[in-house]
Amino acid sequence: MMENLSEFDPHWFWLALGLLLGAAEMLVPGVFLIWLSGAALATGVLVFLIPIGVPLQVLVFAVLSIVAVFSGKNYLRDNPIEAADPDMNKRGARMRGLTGKVTQAIEDGSGRVHIGDSEWIAKGPDAPVGTRVRVVDADGAALVVELIA
Repeated sequence: MMENLSEFDPHWFWLALGLLLGAAEMLVPGVFLIWLSGAALATGVLVFLIPIGVPLQVLVFAVLSIVAVFSGKNYLRDNPIEAADPDMNKRGARMRGLTGKVTQAIEDGSGRVHIGDSEWIAKGPDAPVGTRVRVVDADGAALVVELIA
């Protein structure tokens, strides 16, 4: 078994590690393992081109990992990832522009409105039951409404 170990090409280890780390990034996204994956792949290419000992390989991987992580952090700070729909998980915010009717009079800035198939706490100008309103914003679980002329 040990005689086969001397024939082992270490660049395959680094390339395989890089691919495994890349796959792990896809399974558990967090934008961290991808930088380590790149460092492992770069180490594998370097070891293929220049035969170096294992301690130096580990040192190269460590240095490349640190450089990749900090470079990636700076890049993402300067170029933030923008969500395709920033209001995706904010149901109240997604209701901007919808209209409904007051079901409990809005008095002293608070009441209830019926929009779609739900009834919501509403904040806005005083309005009697039956008044039509439009959602202009969301404040926590309450909708901020305006009167429709």
